[in-house]
Formats: sequence, structure tokens, C-alpha cells
Amino acid sequence: MTQGSGALLRQWRVRRRLSQLELSSQTGVSTRHLSFVETGRSSPSRDLVLRLSAHLDVPLRERNHLLIAAGFAPEYRGTPLDDPSMAAVRAALRVVLDGHGPNPALVVDRSWNLVEANAAVAVLLGDVDPALLEPPVNVLRVAMHPRGMAPHIANLAEWRAHALDRVRRQVAATGDRGLAQLLEELSAYPGGEAVSGATDGVAIPMGLTVGGESLTFLTTVATFGTPLDITVAELVIESFYPADAETARALTRLAASVDPTLVEAVLSRTRES
Repeated sequence: MTQGSGALLRQWRVRRRLSQLELSSQTGVSTRHLSFVETGRSSPSRDLVLRLSAHLDVPLRERNHLLIAAGFAPEYRGTPLDDPSMAAVRAALRVVLDGHGPNPALVVDRSWNLVEANAAVAVLLGDVDPALLEPPVNVLRVAMHPRGMAPHIANLAEWRAHALDRVRRQVAATGDRGLAQLLEELSAYPGGEAVSGATDGVAIPMGLTVGGESLTFLTTVATFGTPLDITVAELVIESFYPADAETARALTRLAASVDPTLVEAVLSRTRES
């Protein structure tokens, strides 16, 4: 049975750990009206759905679901990345990715499926089972699968703990069932989870052995600011930085030895699927 907009709004309020009184004081909507909307005694206006969902930081995709549940047309579109209108977005991604070389950088969607990457990502994929590189290529599955990068990650348990916690927080923030299923799958892979006891670093690194070289990466994530399109809002750029001079030098050596067509072949199959 499809839930009404009031019940869905209540779920988002509870997920954000706000009482009706707190949400009322922050938005200027009376607690009485909020109560009536949540219980279905009152139907929210389109403006109220948008106002509350924006304040509750509901993802754009779910804001559309709220609007539909309230009987209104969706507000936000999800434009395919290959649409002509997305040329500026594609160009911006390409500038960031290519400019990051020879360090790896990639783009994923909300489900952690690979969208774009630079050629240097081939360094990370050299020992990965080709079956894991068939579309849709899920980068977390590639990283944690026993036939993926996992056997070559020196601090696997520590890195897994960080990555899985990130997905748990994403599931809690979005309520995405697909992500919850992915989390369940990833959690079942071997490797454990270990809390870092280090106090002298700035972030949890990934230690990776590739082609006999020991690499250590720090990663950053970036998103588009103030997006109004679902596709753009869900894109995340993950960039890998050498954590030391040895890794920087090794990346230059490895870039000359990896298959230069690997990443483009993976992306071509992804675009065609």
C-alpha cells in the first residue's frame, strides 16, 4: 500500500531527529498543522511539501516522491548525463578528472555505480576480476569483493570500517532501499572492520599494493553545488591523492605500464548498457 505524503513527511522528520515542535519553530508551520498533515487529517499544499522537504534536507528524488504522494506533479527532473543539455556538466567533470592525473579520480552515482573516470583509475583495477568490471560497475563492490581490490588493500579491515560506516550514514540519510541492500552485501564480504587507533594522521588512508608497488592514498569527495537536477545532485567525484612522495613516484611508473584502454573500455560498456 502506498503511503500518503503526511506519513512520508513524518518519516523524514523522525529520520532527521526533529520533534514536531522543533520543526514548527524552525519553519514557522504550526505544530497543529504539522500534526494534521502527518496524520492525514489535512492535505499539504505543494508549497508546504517543498518547504518542509527542503528544510528536512530530503534528497531531490525523494522530494518528487513526496509531491506525487500529495497529488502533485514532480518538481525535479533527472536528465540522462548524455543528454545535450548536460554538456556543461560533462565538460566540468572531464576537466576535474583529466586535471587530476596522474592520480586516479572517478565519478559515481548515488548507488556507487561508476559513471566516469580518468585513465589513471586503471592503476587501481589491474588485479580486479574482469567480471566485476561489467556494467553496472559498482566501485564499492570492486573495492571490497574478494576477487576485487580487497586482497591487495594492506589495511583492509580499517578501510572497510570507514567505507561501510559511510554507506550506513548514507542509508540513514536517504532511506534508499537499494543502498541498504548494497550495504548488506558488502558487510557479508570477508575482511572485518577495525577501528583505527592511529592518532598521528589526518585521515584514514588506503594502502594498496599494485604491480609490486606499495601505494598509500588519501581520498576526497566533491559534489555540484545547489543542483536542481536529480542526476547532477547524485553525482559524486572521488579523487585519490598520494599520501607520500613514494606513492607519487610509483604512480608515474605504473601509469606507463597499465593498459591505457582499460578504463575507456569499461566506460564504453557502461554507456552502452
